[in-house]
Amino acid sequence: MSDLTTTTTAGAASGPAAGGAATAAPGAGSADGAGIDARLEGHRTELTGYCYRMLGSAFEAEDAVQDTLVRAWRNIDKFEGRSSLRSWLYRIATNVCLDMLNAGNKRARPVDLTGPTPLAQAALSPRPENVWLEPMPDGRVLPSVQDPAEAAVARESVRLAFVAALQHLPPKQRAVLILREVLAWKAAEVAELLETSVASVNSALQRARATLTETEGRAGDVADPLDEEQQKLLERYVKAFEGYDMAALTALLHEDAVMTMPPFDLWLRGTGDITGFMTTMGAACAGSRLVPVAANGSPAFAHYKPAEDGSGFVPWAVQVIDVRDGAITGMHCFLDVPRWFPLFGLPDRLPADA
Repeated sequence: MSDLTTTTTAGAASGPAAGGAATAAPGAGSADGAGIDARLEGHRTELTGYCYRMLGSAFEAEDAVQDTLVRAWRNIDKFEGRSSLRSWLYRIATNVCLDMLNAGNKRARPVDLTGPTPLAQAALSPRPENVWLEPMPDGRVLPSVQDPAEAAVARESVRLAFVAALQHLPPKQRAVLILREVLAWKAAEVAELLETSVASVNSALQRARATLTETEGRAGDVADPLDEEQQKLLERYVKAFEGYDMAALTALLHEDAVMTMPPFDLWLRGTGDITGFMTTMGAACAGSRLVPVAANGSPAFAHYKPAEDGSGFVPWAVQVIDVRDGAITGMHCFLDVPRWFPLFGLPDRLPADA
């Protein structure tokens, strides 16, 4: 995504126009214009988090936010100040997301679409990229906050399990639940944003809560920062994975742990099938390297596997790890490499001595 403020030549207007095109607005190219840029840009991270929860896609969320900021820039002269700038931006972002969701696409995880596949029947069948819930770097969706409780809610609300559960809600219920439960808006504020009644908002929230109770799986119990026990567990995981030590890996996995591999709809449950897959169909990952990253409020790693020519390590997957009760319960491996590594700001190769 391009920055909100585009670089312009002398006398040209600046603003968040898509593709770097100039868009005139009151004060554009002046100190006032720069102030507008800064005020809008200051909301980018929280708006990206909101749109990601709504859409389940990292790239669609960033597109939605860019569209939101462009619309705000173009219409800043119409902003009458009856609400805060933040509320106005959320109104625009909500409308952008609802328009995008009108196509009916609903993001999912492999575990939402099929049952687990026994190793003996494992086959790698890809589905289109718009089927899948996508990972998201924490830094793009989690604003810095001082309140530990608020930070914990924000992390929980971008966990894969929670975002996947949100996809089961109709779009407006999804918006109501996020605004009320995650962002702590008042019912009257949400009603004004959606141009509906408080009673309608409360009813939608009640229905959304009921649906989430039925669909949301346990995301995990990871502390922030990681406590000493969790840190040691992840260090042992890295050592076992890089050493391709299946006995050591088995000791770290919950007996009902799952491994998913979008864009393939195959997913595996249980230590035997997971390690069996890794030593057969996944054997090319032996000798890999894992680089810590932060994704979806969870521990995560960039997975580089050995290059075929022996010259180093090449991107392969972003792994998002679920941890619960002192064990690893989920290994979610997003294999669509050309998309994820640039999103996370990761290098396109590691040297042979990494």
